[in-house]
Amino acid sequence: MTPRKSSVNRSTKETSVSVSVNLDGTGKTAIQTGINFLDHLITAFGKHGMMDLKVSAKSNDKIEHHLIEDTAITIGLAIDKALGTRSGITRFSYASVPMDESLAEASIDLVKRPFWKLVLSIKRNTIEDISKEDLEHFFQSLLQNLNSCIHLTVKYGDNDHHKVEAAIKSLAVAFREASSYDKKQKGIPSTKGSM
Repeated sequence: MTPRKSSVNRSTKETSVSVSVNLDGTGKTAIQTGINFLDHLITAFGKHGMMDLKVSAKSNDKIEHHLIEDTAITIGLAIDKALGTRSGITRFSYASVPMDESLAEASIDLVKRPFWKLVLSIKRNTIEDISKEDLEHFFQSLLQNLNSCIHLTVKYGDNDHHKVEAAIKSLAVAFREASSYDKKQKGIPSTKGSM
C-alpha cells in the first residue's frame, strides 16, 4: 500500500500555515496555532481519527478569524491530498459520539464531491477563547476542503464546549472508518469507476 501522507503549506498576507498528515498513523499530534481551544479540537481530531497530524499556524495580520479559517482550509487540503485516488477505502461511515449530556453524529461519504451540512447548536457567543461564529467557520472550512460529502450534527446537549467537542470527535471517528482500507474493495469504491 502506498503511504497516505501529505504536506501542504499555505502562506498569504494574512497567515502562514503548514500541515503534514499521515492517515495511517497512530494519532500522534503536534498542534500550534496560538489559540488554545483550536489546538485542543485539532488534537482531538488527529487522536480519534488515528492520523498523525502536525499543524503550525501563524497570524500575519493579527486577525483571529483569518487564522482559524486558513488553518481549517489547510488541514482539509492536506487530508484530501493524502487520500489520493481513494482506491480501496471503505468510503462510507457514520459515528455517534457522546460527551456527557451532549451527543453528536457524523455521516461521511468520501466521494470527491464537496457537500456539507453542519448543525452545532451553539448558544453562547464565545466558547473558551473562540467566538461562536469563528468556531462554526472552522468546521465549515474544514468540511468544505475535505472534498467529501459530510453531515455533522449536534443532536442535543446543554454545554456548548461539550457539543463542539462531541462534534469534532464524531467527525474523527467517522473519518477514521471511512478512510480505512476495505480488504474486499478492489480499486475505486464507486460504480462509476472513479471518484
